[in-house]
Amino acid sequence: MGTQRVTDDLDRLLELLPEAVREQLQPEGARQQLLEVVLDLGRVPEARYPGRALALGSTPLSREDLAAVVARLGQFGGDNRAGIERTLHRISAIRNRQGEVVGLTCRVGRAVFGTVAMVRDLLDGGQSLLLMGRPGVGKTTALREIARVLADELERRVVVIDTSNEIAGDGDIPHPAIGRARRMQVARPELQHQTMIEAVENHMPEVIVIDEIGTELEAQAARTIAERGVVLVATAHGNALANLIKNPTLSDLVGGIQAVTLGDEEARRRRSQKTVLERASEPTFPVAVEMHSRQRWAVHTDVAATVDQLLRGLKPRVQERELTPEGGVQLVDPPQSSGLLRPPSQRSFAEQPVSVPVPMPAASDREASAAEASPPPETSAEHLQVLCCGVPPRVVEEAIRSHGWKARVVEDLSEADVVLSVRLGLSRQPSLRRQARDLGIPILVIKSDTLPQVTRAMARLLRRQATETAAEVTPPDRASQDDELAALEECRLAVEQVVVPQGRPVELLPRSERVLRMQADLVRRYRLRSDVFGEAEMSRLRVFPR
Repeated sequence: MGTQRVTDDLDRLLELLPEAVREQLQPEGARQQLLEVVLDLGRVPEARYPGRALALGSTPLSREDLAAVVARLGQFGGDNRAGIERTLHRISAIRNRQGEVVGLTCRVGRAVFGTVAMVRDLLDGGQSLLLMGRPGVGKTTALREIARVLADELERRVVVIDTSNEIAGDGDIPHPAIGRARRMQVARPELQHQTMIEAVENHMPEVIVIDEIGTELEAQAARTIAERGVVLVATAHGNALANLIKNPTLSDLVGGIQAVTLGDEEARRRRSQKTVLERASEPTFPVAVEMHSRQRWAVHTDVAATVDQLLRGLKPRVQERELTPEGGVQLVDPPQSSGLLRPPSQRSFAEQPVSVPVPMPAASDREASAAEASPPPETSAEHLQVLCCGVPPRVVEEAIRSHGWKARVVEDLSEADVVLSVRLGLSRQPSLRRQARDLGIPILVIKSDTLPQVTRAMARLLRRQATETAAEVTPPDRASQDDELAALEECRLAVEQVVVPQGRPVELLPRSERVLRMQADLVRRYRLRSDVFGEAEMSRLRVFPR
């Protein structure tokens, strides 16, 4: 396997820039790893590299300089993008209210040969492939290389749907980086789905390559193409498969989700509620890749099985692949943490499908400020032992490892010093909350299980341990209030989303006697009937339609 080879035609992009900016970028060191050049009216031009930015001179950009660059470019398309013929560079415009260009983002396009080694074996299988990842991770670069390999090495009939001319460059003649693959340009971005269908009907492709499926119409067109036996290779918005499942617009790409009512016997066998979420159909893309970085990808070789596991709250098996400096590919063993909560003598709720999806409060990453995430004072105390309730242990372990904190995750409540839970975690496991209260173990409730939220919470817990002040920790009474609010919200959603519109009964989660009375009162306000089933800790309310 050969190493990566890069071609970028950077000189042709630099020719468009103002002379002062061009001189700043002449040294070889200034060109290496250059991502984009930003030209904003009245500001100093800026060159951006991975993880840093560099000012190009000290003179702000004038209106004349900006107009000269626009004149060399020619006309922008409906998506405010322009290009340089037979190159992969992209220039995007920012306009004012009058439609005048007041800023340009000149993005460097590079053809990188060798990235396809990460998924070369998947291309031989003849299955549709979906690429996901954050912006700038290299999705379009990989897509371009995949199109070339399919057309030249595997001799397939490949058609590239090039909406913004990012895959095959600007101009009528496509860039050599896509090999013998044919390219269809799209007049306007909103017409991409029509061009996808047109390609299949008119040009008999074996493979369709698409960059950025982002609308419901495009997702429907992709399913139509797949059902006709044409292989799809595409990218989609979203960092991971779990994000795609939650996206109502694009979830059909991985099979979609639907609420299903189980029979009594099946619900008992699964030890779950009667209304659960399940995959609606076969995925449009049987294989998916999460691009964590340019050198590390996670491959889901069976998307259907992965989606089923995620909907059941299980951690799917993922194949981690890493590109070596020599251009080879090696498998990386993923962390062995199951990511599931295992309270004492009780099955994790994460394995139980929920009856009604309850929206979680949005959590901003900015809430985890640097001061709160800083390591607490070192003490001679033993490691803080944390039991996770609704929070994946791997997230807590990552926060501990990245800051070098003296803490660890335990699975038994009797060993725990504190319980770390999301707002709905304790409401789903009332017995755990009662046991924590009886044992005098404090509970810290956080908004969500994101890494910044968990980092912030761990810093608070460790500072409390160091100073022996419990002001930051939520007492059981506060957790009880959160439990009641979550229970009422669950009841409201069940009534308004299932019982009333669909005319189906819904069985809610087990609650305490006090919470059951509150839920029953809420149901009566909707003029509906309810009844309590189960005994002791498994008592739960069932809501019936009119």
